[in-house]
Amino acid sequence: MNTLGLSTLFRMGCLCVRESVDINGVKYTVKDRLGEGGFSCVDLVEQSSTKKKYALKRITCHSIDDQKLANEEISYYKKLKHANIITLIDSCIKGSADLVVQTTSEAYLLLPFYKRGTLHDYLVLKSCTKNYLNVREILRLFSDICEAVRYLHHFSPEPIAHRDLKTANVCLTENMEPVIMDLGSCAPAKVQVCGIQEAQRLQDIAAERCSMTYRAPELFHVESFCVIDQRTDIWSIGCILYALLYFKSPYDIVYERGDSVNLAVISGNIPFPEETPFPMELHNLILSILKVNVTERPFIEGVIESLTNLKRKMEFAV
Repeated sequence: MNTLGLSTLFRMGCLCVRESVDINGVKYTVKDRLGEGGFSCVDLVEQSSTKKKYALKRITCHSIDDQKLANEEISYYKKLKHANIITLIDSCIKGSADLVVQTTSEAYLLLPFYKRGTLHDYLVLKSCTKNYLNVREILRLFSDICEAVRYLHHFSPEPIAHRDLKTANVCLTENMEPVIMDLGSCAPAKVQVCGIQEAQRLQDIAAERCSMTYRAPELFHVESFCVIDQRTDIWSIGCILYALLYFKSPYDIVYERGDSVNLAVISGNIPFPEETPFPMELHNLILSILKVNVTERPFIEGVIESLTNLKRKMEFAV
């Protein structure tokens, strides 16, 4: 009787070997790949003993600097405690990154798994049938996102900016509550830029970490002598609010046309559909947030105040 080689069995699917990961003595089995980027990926994993599912973010570190950034991300997860910000369940770093000897390490961040996926996923489904969210739902979701942002912007001892707020970085719980995730772009909210080199460095970081269609104008061309503050996030949540109405950021639409997002952002022109089911007050709220001149853009308190006034005007509970 002929026998098949091991490699043949794998190709034929006769064997199914699941990768397992050990995090601080607890074993998890990798079930599926949920997403991936340049230097990280997110897997669906299952704890072997309880069968409970989690999301596992894995960051490949090629240098000591990469490993430092991974540790900083873990640090942000550990110290931020808010109902609308994702919770870190466990973490560890395995291996040692060194460019000289060409070794890498891997950071493991164990996070909750949200079956509903992200706000981006939800809006894509809605857009397929032009099934607009109702105003009450829009204001509820946006209010919760704003509260999480307020928590970040008032964090002590130093305010924090997320720097990559977008619908794809907002998970949805079973009860449709928004939860901000991906804290890898978080940084001190206020940055004093002194000189061309510092400006270029910040601009390069923004280009790498901040999604273009949600990126604030001042991060596209960082001035040589300026102060960048938490109002970069305000621009981003303005784009999120637009997406809650029309499924995408206004600059996603520009990007998909193949036009320059940079030019569209600095133009200050926000395109609204001619036919809309929404009251003009919502458009006006978006316009009050998406101010190209950062000095005209409100801080989070101003956004929440405008939102509260709009709720009162539309006879919704505060």
